[in-house]
Amino acid sequence: MIVIANVLVALVAVLHVYFLILEMFLWTKPVGLKTFGNSQERANAMAVLAANQGLYNGFLAAGLLWGLFHSAPAFAFQIKVFFLLCVIIAGAYGAYSVSRRILFVQAAPAALALIMLYLA
Repeated sequence: MIVIANVLVALVAVLHVYFLILEMFLWTKPVGLKTFGNSQERANAMAVLAANQGLYNGFLAAGLLWGLFHSAPAFAFQIKVFFLLCVIIAGAYGAYSVSRRILFVQAAPAALALIMLYLA
C-alpha cells in the first residue's frame, strides 16, 4: 500500500513540475495560451504573475520529492502530508477563485494520495 501511496505522491509532484514549466516557460506560447484560454495580449500582461505562480508550484513539487526521498520514514510521512495538504488547499482556492477544473486537476490527485498515504 505504501508503494501505491508513494506513486501517487510522485504523480502529484510530476504534475507540479509540469505546472511550473507551463506557467514559467510556456505561458505565452501556443500550448500555454490554449491550456489557460488566454489571448496573447492577456498572457503577455500576466506573464510575471504566472511565472511567480509556477515557481510556487515548483516549491510544492520539491517538498513532495523531499518527502519521497527522506531517509527517516516518520519524518518523510509528515513532509508528504504537509505538502499534500498545501496542494489540496491551493487547489481548493484555485477552484473557488479561478476555475473548478483546478479542483480535479490539482486538488483531487493530492487528496487521493493523502488518503492512500494514511491507509498505508
